[in-house]
Formats: sequence, structure tokens, C-alpha cells
Amino acid sequence: MLKIVTTPNSILTTATKKVEQFDDSLNKLVKEMERVLSAQVNPQGVGLAAPQVGKNLSVFVIKPTPDAKTETFINPRIINFEAGNPEGSEKHAANPQGSEVKKKKKHRLEGCLSIPKIWGSIKRAKKVLFEFKDLNGKAHKKWFSGFKATIIQHEIDHLQGILFTQRALEQNSQLYEEKEGKLKKLLTK
Repeated sequence: MLKIVTTPNSILTTATKKVEQFDDSLNKLVKEMERVLSAQVNPQGVGLAAPQVGKNLSVFVIKPTPDAKTETFINPRIINFEAGNPEGSEKHAANPQGSEVKKKKKHRLEGCLSIPKIWGSIKRAKKVLFEFKDLNGKAHKKWFSGFKATIIQHEIDHLQGILFTQRALEQNSQLYEEKEGKLKKLLTK
């Protein structure tokens, strides 16, 4: 099984290459990514981009809940968004592994399987219009909202070589480290 790549591996900060061939090797990669994502517990993963398993391709899979069917996105692009986004929204449009934790105020924190035990509050668009291809190379255009929109933005960031910790610094947001089941503030300024 493929292994999750963690920081500071340079593949995580490198923009991916467009998928040109929709063939058996792509299908095998996606099946392996699905297995890796499904096997991830504590925290449970909700999205996985190809760079996170060491592959420099513009592909990611999402599975927002344990019972959800895994969805695959190839050569994705956000083409529009609605509300909740910081200025320069296209720059601030993606979100890696999207694992979540809740603080007392029920504020959802973002995390990443490639940056274990680190969490942060990242501003994301509430709704995104997304263009992508499926495993057969068929093009799709679809709106996503809520948690799925957050996951998609996190994963698009991965494909652009951007980690959620970079977004936190850009947005002057607080980062937390999980230690012994508790969140402790990290110095971010």
C-alpha cells in the first residue's frame, strides 16, 4: 500500500502535473489512494491528493464521512466561488486532507494527514463551482458547498503545492498542536 508523505517532503510544495492519460495506471493509483484514505484513522482522513502519496499528478479523492462513497477528481479547477472567502479567493482556494476537530465554540479546525497533529482555522469559500474530469476523462462542472467545498479547496491547494499551514500564515490565523489529546496554541507570528 502507498504511504502518506509528510512534511518537509518537497513534493508537498510542488505544483502537480496535469493527467494526460486516462489508463490502467491512473485507475490503479486512484484505487490505492482510496485504500490509503479509507485506512486512515485518528484522525480519519476526508481527502487525499496524489502528492500526499508521492505522485506528482493532478488527482485527488474525497470521502467526507466513513459511509460516503469516495469521489475522484482529475485535473480539477475552481472556476467560481461564493462568500466566506478572503480577498484573492482563487489564491485561497484549496484545502488538503480536511480532517477536522472541533473547539468548544464548535469552530471547525482544518488539519492535514501530511502534517500530523497540527490544526488551524482557515477561511474558505462556502460554495465553489468546480471543473474536473472523472476516471474516464469525461469533463464535469459542478457546485459544491459546505464541508465538501472546504475539502475540495484544501485538496486543490495540495495540487498547487500549498499547505494549509501556509494559508494560516497568509490569513494570520492561529495554529494548534495536538498533544495528549489537547490542543495547544503554536506561535504563528
